[in-house]
Amino acid sequence: MPIQEELAAIVGDAHVLTAADSLSRYETDWKGWWTGRALAVVRPADTAEVAAVMRLCHERGQPVVPMGGNTGLVEAAPPSQAGDEIVLSLERLNRIRSLDAVGFTMVVEAGCILQSVSDAALEADCFFPLSLGARGSCQIGGNVSTNAGGVNVLRWGMMRDLVLGLEVVLPDGRIWDGLGLLRKDNTGYDLKQLFIGAEGTLGIVTAASLKLFPRPTQLETAFLGLPSAEAALTLFGRARRDLCDLLGAYELITRGAMDLTIGTFPENRDPLSTPAECYVLLQTSVSGGLDLRPRLESFLERAMEDGLVLDGALAESEGQRAAFWRIREDLVDAQYRVAPVHLRTDVSVPQVKLADFIAAADAEMAKHFPDLRPITYGHVGDGNVHYNVLPQPHLTEPVTAHRYEECETMLFDLTARFQGSISAEHGIGRTKRHAFLDITPEIELSLMRGLKQLLDPKGLLSPGRVL
Repeated sequence: MPIQEELAAIVGDAHVLTAADSLSRYETDWKGWWTGRALAVVRPADTAEVAAVMRLCHERGQPVVPMGGNTGLVEAAPPSQAGDEIVLSLERLNRIRSLDAVGFTMVVEAGCILQSVSDAALEADCFFPLSLGARGSCQIGGNVSTNAGGVNVLRWGMMRDLVLGLEVVLPDGRIWDGLGLLRKDNTGYDLKQLFIGAEGTLGIVTAASLKLFPRPTQLETAFLGLPSAEAALTLFGRARRDLCDLLGAYELITRGAMDLTIGTFPENRDPLSTPAECYVLLQTSVSGGLDLRPRLESFLERAMEDGLVLDGALAESEGQRAAFWRIREDLVDAQYRVAPVHLRTDVSVPQVKLADFIAAADAEMAKHFPDLRPITYGHVGDGNVHYNVLPQPHLTEPVTAHRYEECETMLFDLTARFQGSISAEHGIGRTKRHAFLDITPEIELSLMRGLKQLLDPKGLLSPGRVL
C-alpha cells in the first residue's frame, strides 16, 4: 500500500496533499530562493496523530521534514529537490491549551501563530515578549526549533529563555511530555534544551510551555540620529546603566540601510530633520507606577549635551511609534524589492567589538567588492548585525552569484577574527551547513552527531539540514 494511503488512514484524506497545486506553498521558501518537491504533505490535527505519522514513517524508512510557518531564512523547512521527503505541517495544531495570569505561564501548541499568542497574552493582562518581523505568520514550534531572537532579546532573551517545557514527538513516534510549568527544576538533564534550536533534526515540537510577564503599562520609543556606530555603542552602555531593565530594544540602522528603506517605501520618512551617519531605535517599557517619560527625556538630554546624539524624536502616539518601527521592519522587504537575490548574513560578535567589525567589513567591501552595496542593521543589545549585500545595477546574475560567494567567505572569515558566530538567530539549515561544518571544532561535531544518532538513528528527520 502506498504510504500516502496509510497516512490518510491516520489523518484523513483531506489532510494528505499530493496534487501539485496544493503542494506548491509547502515546497518553496517564502523568499522564493529554494524550491523542492514533496512526496506528500501531511497535516495532523494533534500530538497523537503526529506520533502515529512518525511511527509509520520510521517503520517505512521514510524521510520527514517538519514545517511551521515556513518563514525561515536558511532553507530548512521546504523539502529536498529529490522528491523523497514528506512535509509534516503543524498548522492544525493551533490551540492555546492553558493560560495562567497569576503564575504568568501559557501552554500552546506548535502551530499557534506568534501574533495570536501575543494577543492572547495581552487579553489576559500579560505579555509574551518574542517579537520579529514574521510574527503574523511564523509559528511557535518554528520559533522554538530555531531558537528565534528578534528585537526584544536584550531584555527578555531568545526563545530558549522563554520556554519552561516542551512536548516533543521523537523520530520513532514516541512522545516525550516535558510540558512542565516549573521555573525551578534540577532533576537530571534539561532535555528541552536539546530540541530548542535543533531546527527539527532531533524531534518534532508539538507544544510548549511559555513564560509570560506583566503587560507593560507605559511604552516609550525614540528614534535617534548619531554620529557613528561607536557612539551607538557608547550610548548603549549608558542606556543599560541609566535606564536599567526598562530598556527593551536597541536597534542600529546605518545610513545605507536608512536610505534603502525610505527610498523604497515613500511612506517611510526620516523622522529627523538632519541626516545622520547611523540611527538608533530605542524602546523602553515598564509596568506599574514609575513615570517613564521624564526618565527617558533626562537620559536623552544628557546624551545630546555630550554629543552622542545629534538629533532625536520621541513617539507621541501609537501611530508615530508604528512609523518608527516600520522603518526598521521594512528593511527586509526593501532588499527583496531592490534585489530579489542578495546576500543575507546574520552574524554576531562581542558587543564591544561591534563597531570595529562594521568598520572592518566596510573597509574590506570598499577594497575588494566595490561592485556590491552593503546594507547594515541589527540588534546592538546582543551583538547581532545583519550585514547584507546587494549588487550594483550593472552586475549580471551569474557574476553576482560568484561575488556573493566570495563576499560571504570574507565576512565569515572576518567574523571568526572577531570571535563571533556566523548565525546569531537564523540557524544553519541548508544555506550555512558547509560553512558551519568547516568552522566547528571536531569535538562539538562529534557530540552533535552522537545526539543525532541516539535520537534519529535512521537519519529520517530533516536530513541534510545542520549536519
